[in-house]
Amino acid sequence: MELLNHNISCPYCGEVIQILIDDSVSGQDYFEDCSVCCRPIRVQVSVDFGGQCQLMILRDDE
Repeated sequence: MELLNHNISCPYCGEVIQILIDDSVSGQDYFEDCSVCCRPIRVQVSVDFGGQCQLMILRDDE
Protein backbone atom coordinates (compact mmCIF):
# COMPACT_ATOMS: atom_id res chain seq x y z
CA MET A 1 0.00 0.00 0.00
CA GLU A 2 1.25 3.42 -0.90
CA LEU A 3 -0.45 6.69 -0.01
CA LEU A 4 0.02 9.36 -2.64
CA ASN A 5 -0.47 13.10 -2.18
CA HIS A 6 -2.60 14.75 -4.85
CA ASN A 7 -3.42 18.42 -5.21
CA ILE A 8 -6.99 19.06 -6.34
CA SER A 9 -9.14 22.14 -6.78
CA CYS A 10 -12.30 22.26 -4.68
CA PRO A 11 -15.31 22.31 -7.04
CA TYR A 12 -17.03 24.79 -4.70
CA CYS A 13 -14.49 27.40 -3.59
CA GLY A 14 -11.73 26.72 -6.15
CA GLU A 15 -8.97 26.49 -3.54
CA VAL A 16 -6.22 23.93 -4.12
CA ILE A 17 -6.17 21.34 -1.36
CA GLN A 18 -4.12 18.19 -0.83
CA ILE A 19 -5.70 14.75 -0.46
CA LEU A 20 -4.18 11.32 0.12
CA ILE A 21 -4.98 8.49 -2.28
CA ASP A 22 -4.32 4.81 -1.56
CA ASP A 23 -3.22 3.45 -4.94
CA SER A 24 -3.43 -0.19 -3.83
CA VAL A 25 -7.24 -0.11 -4.29
CA SER A 26 -8.21 -0.06 -7.97
CA GLY A 27 -11.65 1.56 -7.61
CA GLN A 28 -12.70 4.05 -4.96
CA ASP A 29 -15.66 6.38 -4.57
CA TYR A 30 -15.83 8.44 -1.39
CA PHE A 31 -16.50 11.89 0.04
CA GLU A 32 -13.91 14.17 1.59
CA ASP A 33 -14.62 17.61 3.04
CA CYS A 34 -12.76 20.60 1.67
CA SER A 35 -10.30 21.84 4.29
CA VAL A 36 -11.08 25.46 3.30
CA CYS A 37 -14.87 25.71 2.83
CA CYS A 38 -15.87 22.39 4.52
CA ARG A 39 -18.20 21.35 1.66
CA PRO A 40 -18.32 17.65 0.67
CA ILE A 41 -16.23 16.71 -2.37
CA ARG A 42 -16.90 13.42 -4.15
CA VAL A 43 -13.64 11.71 -5.09
CA GLN A 44 -13.66 8.87 -7.62
CA VAL A 45 -10.37 7.05 -8.14
CA SER A 46 -9.45 4.39 -10.65
CA VAL A 47 -6.03 2.81 -11.10
CA ASP A 48 -5.14 1.39 -14.50
CA PHE A 49 -3.01 -1.70 -15.15
CA GLY A 50 0.10 0.49 -15.40
CA GLY A 51 -0.50 1.85 -11.89
CA GLN A 52 -1.59 5.34 -13.01
CA CYS A 53 -4.27 6.97 -10.85
CA GLN A 54 -7.17 8.71 -12.56
CA LEU A 55 -9.11 11.12 -10.35
CA MET A 56 -12.56 12.55 -10.90
CA ILE A 57 -13.44 15.39 -8.52
CA LEU A 58 -17.15 16.24 -8.27
CA ARG A 59 -19.58 18.26 -6.21
CA ASP A 60 -21.82 16.13 -3.99
CA ASP A 61 -24.86 16.90 -6.21
CA GLU A 62 -23.23 15.67 -9.46
